[in-house]
This record gives sequence, C-alpha cells and structure tokens, in this order.
Amino acid sequence: MIRRQRRILVNRIILGLSGAAATLGLVMLTWILGDVALRGLQAVNWTFFTELPTPPGMEGGGLANAIVGTLLMTVAATCMSVPFGVLAGTWLSEFGRDSKLGGVIRYFSDIMVSAPSIVIGVFVYVVMVRPMGHFSGWAGAVSLAIIMLPVVSRTTEEMLKLVPHELREAALALGAPYWKIMPQVIYKAAAAGMATGIMLAVARVAGETAPLLFTAMNSPYWMESMNEPMANLTVALFNYAMSPYDDWQTKAWGAAFLITMAVLFATILTRLILHKRSSH
Repeated sequence: MIRRQRRILVNRIILGLSGAAATLGLVMLTWILGDVALRGLQAVNWTFFTELPTPPGMEGGGLANAIVGTLLMTVAATCMSVPFGVLAGTWLSEFGRDSKLGGVIRYFSDIMVSAPSIVIGVFVYVVMVRPMGHFSGWAGAVSLAIIMLPVVSRTTEEMLKLVPHELREAALALGAPYWKIMPQVIYKAAAAGMATGIMLAVARVAGETAPLLFTAMNSPYWMESMNEPMANLTVALFNYAMSPYDDWQTKAWGAAFLITMAVLFATILTRLILHKRSSH
C-alpha cells in the first residue's frame, strides 16, 4: 500500500508539473500572439495591401510588393522542395531504411535541419547570386527550398514508418504492384502527418530573413520577373523595425501580424481538409 500511494503521489506531482508547463507555454503563446495582433492591426488596411512603400520619412504607403514577393518565393520554394523531400523520405523509409547510404543521408539531413539559415544564404549567394551577377527572387526561393528540404524528407520518413506493415502486406497479397501501393495505400495512411511536416517546413521559412538578405535582397518597386531583386515581408520587417520612423515601425508590426496569421490560417485549413478526407 505504501508503494502504491507513493506511485500515485509521484504520478500526481508529475501530472501537475506537466500541466503547469503546458499552461505556461499557452499563456506565453497567447501573450505573444495577442501583442502582435494588437500592434499589427493598427497597420493593416486597404493601403497596406495595395500600395508600394513610401520613401524614408514619409507616412502612408503599404507593402503590396513585399506581400506578392513573399508569396511567389514561398510557392516556388515549396514546389522545389516538397517533391524531392517526399521522394527522399519515401526512399529512406521504404528502400534505404537499413542501408549505409540511408544512414549517411539521415546524418546530413539532421545537420541541415539545425544549420544556421544565414550559412545557407551565403552558400546560395556564392553558387548562384555571384555567377548571375545580381540578386533575384529565384535565388531567394532556392535558399528557402534548401531549408525546407530536410524538414520535409525527415518528417515524411518518420510518418511512413508509422504506417503498419500489415497494410503493405495486405495490398501485396491482393496483387497490387508497389508503385500503386505507395500513393493509394501508404501515402493515404500517412497523409495527415506528411501534410503537417510540409506545413512545418513552410512555417520554418515564413519568418526567415538572413538567407533572403544574401539572395533576394529587397526592392521598393514592383517586380517584373523573379530574375531580379524581389521585395519580401521578412526583409521589409527587418528594415522597418530597425528604422527610427514610427510609421515604418507600425508597418513592421503589420508585416509580423500578416506572416503569423498566414501560417496559422494555412495550418488550420490543411488540418480541416485532411480531417474531412479521413472522416469520409
């Protein structure tokens, strides 16, 4: 009885500490989001989404070019990284699970996940920006894609490993070829986790500033193509937050609010779509 009471007491203490830690995390998250929302909403208006930035010291204007530039580079980076990341994660899970090459790829993927983003920005600057002779939106998209790639591949691998082997064996027993089993059985079973990994990768690059300083740089004008310096929200936020002008600092809060809400909305929308599919 004494041992049982001791275990119950220890269990209650651990549960209490865990609950307190979770509550503290939620309070801090709510505090941060609330502060960003209260300050950022002051800058969000029709002009913020439709007009170009004003010269230093002048009030008014918006960040329309930065919003469009961020969307273009994020979409381009996602289109580059997701197919390769999913294929790499599939090979690591299904074919190279116990191979030496698979171990080497996992090792370097883990290093890339924790690598400082500024290092990736400098790398893309050396191999892409300098040979081209100018900054560009494509260079920014490539730097973001490199950051996303290991996150997508490792998440895909872990999610596919959670799919029971019985599903693979049942499909093989019915005579289905493996190239049909992957998209129709295994990917469907792991779709929620894989989508979460992709959204984590998008959220990871959504607030990246350092690699874009070396690749896309920034521009106060509308871009004509992605082969030229491109405005983006993170670099605009960095520049505006460091400025001495109150109007620019307010717009920096607006940019932070817009990035936060975009990531939150995309995550919620993805989860709702996957939940509806799984319920059917």
